[in-house]
Amino acid sequence: MTGLIMMTLTTLFWTGTAFYGLMDTSYWWLIGIFPGACIFFIYYAIELFKASKHLPMPSTAEQEDAKKRGKLFGIICAAEGMGIAVGVNVVRILHHPELQVPMIALAVGLHFFPLAKVFKRKMDYYIGLWTTAIALLAIFLMLDHEVTKSTMFAFTGIGLALATTYYGVNMIFVTRRAFAS
Repeated sequence: MTGLIMMTLTTLFWTGTAFYGLMDTSYWWLIGIFPGACIFFIYYAIELFKASKHLPMPSTAEQEDAKKRGKLFGIICAAEGMGIAVGVNVVRILHHPELQVPMIALAVGLHFFPLAKVFKRKMDYYIGLWTTAIALLAIFLMLDHEVTKSTMFAFTGIGLALATTYYGVNMIFVTRRAFAS
């Protein structure tokens, strides 16, 4: 449930980033699917919350394992936040403020790799690879003056909104399978 709420918020953030890049064009409608996915995520999170009341209590060992993973998750997210702060400040010091959004995306992409290990999920490696590739490509294209700032916002925003939407949809399928068994 918490994961779906996080995917909702991050999908909305990246959709807003894409919208900022597309607002001067007639292509802004391309991102319309993402708010719809977010509404579905919230609906499913509420349904999951209701259903979770009927689940048996986890064992003490499962609770301890969840607590340990939760602590590691917090550490990884704190490191991601520090990576964002450092990355954004580095590009500002280097007089490339246009790279702030791709640097945020890079920190987001990199945080998926340790998450994959903590939660034992292959999907995190794929999402991390996708997100990191989008960020690095946006940085390269901006430094090479191949795209405008607006195009970079749209590219990065859509790329990461696709990642977070896929992640949320995958969470739903995994949860449905778990409830079915």
